[in-house]
Amino acid sequence: MTVLDDKGASPPMSHAPADTPNLSAVRTDVDVLLTAFLDRKAHLAPGPELAPLFTVLSRLLGRGKRLRPQLCLAGWHAGGGGGDQSTALNVAAALELFQAFALIHDDVMDGSDLRRGRPTAHRALAAAYTNDGGRRSKAEAHGVSAAILLGDLALVWSDDLLHSAGLGDEALKRIMPLVDTMRTELVYGQYLDLRSADRLSDDVEAALRVVRYKTAKYTVEWPLRLGAVLAGAAPHVLDACSAFALPLGEAFQLRDDLLGVFGDPAETGKPVGDDIREGKATVLMALAVQRASAAEKQMLRTLVGSPAATDDDILRVKAVLQRTGAQQHVERMINARRETALAVLDQTVFPTVATRVLREIVQIATVRQA
Repeated sequence: MTVLDDKGASPPMSHAPADTPNLSAVRTDVDVLLTAFLDRKAHLAPGPELAPLFTVLSRLLGRGKRLRPQLCLAGWHAGGGGGDQSTALNVAAALELFQAFALIHDDVMDGSDLRRGRPTAHRALAAAYTNDGGRRSKAEAHGVSAAILLGDLALVWSDDLLHSAGLGDEALKRIMPLVDTMRTELVYGQYLDLRSADRLSDDVEAALRVVRYKTAKYTVEWPLRLGAVLAGAAPHVLDACSAFALPLGEAFQLRDDLLGVFGDPAETGKPVGDDIREGKATVLMALAVQRASAAEKQMLRTLVGSPAATDDDILRVKAVLQRTGAQQHVERMINARRETALAVLDQTVFPTVATRVLREIVQIATVRQA
């Protein structure tokens, strides 16, 4: 199966010099690596029955932002990496398979219908099941079960790609503890998110804890540190990576929370209001609960977490988020964290090329519509 670019063609491998990286080159190179990897796996598949899994995974991988690979390569440069960056690119590509695992399982847990403008894995696999003659009454259960298996497969393959990245024994010893911590912390963050769902709360710190572990650390901190460790970075460089990454990762998720409620579905690829219907315990919602009147709180308790909430109900909740100033406060939180991350770059002596790329990533992560 082939990972396609937006024009439907397999992207060519770029050959940008390692000392002048650019973000589009990282995206292209990771696309090529993932295409080749999935093609090898498809060729080695024990039977044709796995074809729907390859198709769904290929489509999901073909529309990613590639933020984690970009950060991994930026970390590699920040840590003093130079010359051939093929090993770092393979590690970066492995992060995309890990991300695919996380997204597939997250969509199953949330019961989401769309991801990146297309049916989520469990919805697509349910449709494939009925198209292949399966009973419609069994389609939903089949789709969920198949998606769980696909997520598991993506996780296994991320490990496979990591161990076939050309890393020596010493490099593996350096990075595997970080990979293990990243995986554990993501599960911890997902479990915190699961426990807090449908429990309307004004606890902003608890909501930020979910943000930290579910998104900030595995989206920004660990990819950046992995690249830096791979390059043999000194401890003070790793400390600077974390000081930069954590506020940026929080800003990234806070932007996601705003887009989930106020974004344009044509840009985000997800329906507006899903977070409200699911009862997500976001910082945005916690701030609104803190500031809402008694009547508004009662309305939020009724509508937030209700799968039956209508579009008009979603508009009523959005109005409360705006009237209480919660939306504006989250914007200020994003700005403050962005400035903190940029200040770290001003104060840290990363190589110039790494600083330039990280400044680009700050903009991509915090000023976006999808």
